[in-house]
Amino acid sequence: MLTNNNIQNIGTREDRGKAIAEKAGQIIRINDNSYKVKSQSSDTLYDVISTKIGWKCSCPDHTTRGVQCKHIFAVVFSFAIRKEVEKVRIEPIVSVSSCVYCHSTNVIKYGVRHNKYGDVQLFHCNECSRHYTLNLGFEKMKASPKTITVAMQLYFSGESLRNVANSLKLLGVKVSHVAVYNWIQKYTELMKQYVDKLKPNVGSTWRADEVFVKFSGNMKYLFALMDDETKYWIAQEVADTKFKHDARNLLHEGKEIAGKRPNTLITDGLPAYHDAFNKEFYTNSCPQSKHINAIKLDGDMNNNTMERANGEVRDREKVMRGLKVKDTPILPGYQIFHNFMRPHQSLKGKTPAEACGIEVIGENKWITLIQNASQSKVVN
Repeated sequence: MLTNNNIQNIGTREDRGKAIAEKAGQIIRINDNSYKVKSQSSDTLYDVISTKIGWKCSCPDHTTRGVQCKHIFAVVFSFAIRKEVEKVRIEPIVSVSSCVYCHSTNVIKYGVRHNKYGDVQLFHCNECSRHYTLNLGFEKMKASPKTITVAMQLYFSGESLRNVANSLKLLGVKVSHVAVYNWIQKYTELMKQYVDKLKPNVGSTWRADEVFVKFSGNMKYLFALMDDETKYWIAQEVADTKFKHDARNLLHEGKEIAGKRPNTLITDGLPAYHDAFNKEFYTNSCPQSKHINAIKLDGDMNNNTMERANGEVRDREKVMRGLKVKDTPILPGYQIFHNFMRPHQSLKGKTPAEACGIEVIGENKWITLIQNASQSKVVN
């Protein structure tokens, strides 16, 4: 067991701070920006406060030497531990808790039904003596959940609708490219309603940019909002014009989804962002959000993060040879793919959602999301 003397004798300030964080009762949390940490040699409580230039501590080690003291390290470790606990785990739904007929919980698994497109679990209710199947999220679908989600993975990875249909034929599944599109439309709509209710733990710096896309040959603009730290694609909207568009809805949606406003918004010099920022993010109270709107194509003030995201959309558009309608399910579907399915090298193999504390469990994350989205819809 760690004692105060043990903590004093541990090597570096970082080591001592970690030991303090792991010892119960040493840190008192006021809020996310203010803590009190007990001295390890007296009954003094030191104030550790988050400022615009970093953490500040009232202890002599920090105030006289200007170094990051053990108390600051302790708060940083404690903050990280608490955020780890706050992570959202979205797990596959592999069982049913109540009968679909009488809602009794006295149900048992009753074998497997072998269908043309795959196996479906059969259940038996001991109360009403009825059999039923539960294929959560995929009810009344002729194709199996695996077939549908493989098709979606192939499509958002870069294949065309017809190439997806041809690939499924190699697996013994004969479907048309129209059926594949219908699957994408149905499940994108279902998942979007669910994931928009999740609160991603995004960073304090966001980026916004626009990219032109063709809709039935007509030029329109996709406005996107992304977190700089986690690469989480927060919000998007399609506009008919670039220079006369009001981007306030984009920033408002981002604020609603993230549950906060950013400390810094980085954009190009488009007036639409300046006006929207003043209406949605500007405040007279501290801390104030800052708008950086002087980015360039290269150098220190670049927008490479958004340019890479724009490149992803352009690559997708080339395969599709343009989009058809303004409210297409393809763009929100690709947003879900980007956030929850696609690992990013810059995030050390994590998805943006995982970097934000949202972990989708299971080998097939599409099925996990669809199951939870379907269940959430039923509950609501």
